[in-house]
Amino acid sequence: MSNDRENKLQELRQRMQKSSTDNRAAVHDEHNTSKNQVRVAHKLEKKEKLADAIQEKKRVVEEGEDVERSKNMDYSIEDNENWEKKLKQKARNARFEFDDAEQVSQRRYKKDLAYIKPNMATYNKQKEQALGLPPGTITDDSSNADKSSTVDLYREADSLIYADHKPTDEDLDKLTNKVNDDIHRRKNFSRKRPEKEEDKTYINDRNKVFNNKINRYFNQYTKEIRESFERGTAL
Repeated sequence: MSNDRENKLQELRQRMQKSSTDNRAAVHDEHNTSKNQVRVAHKLEKKEKLADAIQEKKRVVEEGEDVERSKNMDYSIEDNENWEKKLKQKARNARFEFDDAEQVSQRRYKKDLAYIKPNMATYNKQKEQALGLPPGTITDDSSNADKSSTVDLYREADSLIYADHKPTDEDLDKLTNKVNDDIHRRKNFSRKRPEKEEDKTYINDRNKVFNNKINRYFNQYTKEIRESFERGTAL
């Protein structure tokens, strides 16, 4: 009787091992099939786009049109403006010389000037009040003679009048928002991006990259097993 039980137990073990091996092979084949299908679909999409581009180029050449001009016709005015803006920004950021504190301060000053634009209407109104002129005398379209008469507005070095300018509430709010925005940017700026709050499953950066590659392919199959281990219900 004991021999029969041992034989049955051995047979069950072999069947379990064979079933486990077959399941792993099936999962591996299914994964390869899905991965190959994605690759094939991606290749077909690239070939279709290339064929359409070649066909369109052939049509343009046969009709005697300019190829580049025909290609640019597909872009809207907004797309063209965004592209030119991106190129200008890229050219400004392409700085290969060493920067010092003076250059950094100069760039910062220009950036702040672009953000805080002067209110010419308020400025002209203040000049009229300082010179005793009737309202509306000084405008942006005033002549040079009218503008030259405002020299007295700027005081001499020995003047004792100071601190008589009172900014509006709107200007104060704008300045406050600018300062708060600078503080927020300076606080969150970091060359090294902060990592997400998650469990550490690696011992160094190289091991982290390796684990990410493994999870990319097998995470969907091992997720249930890992959750069972965490719950303590794994067999």
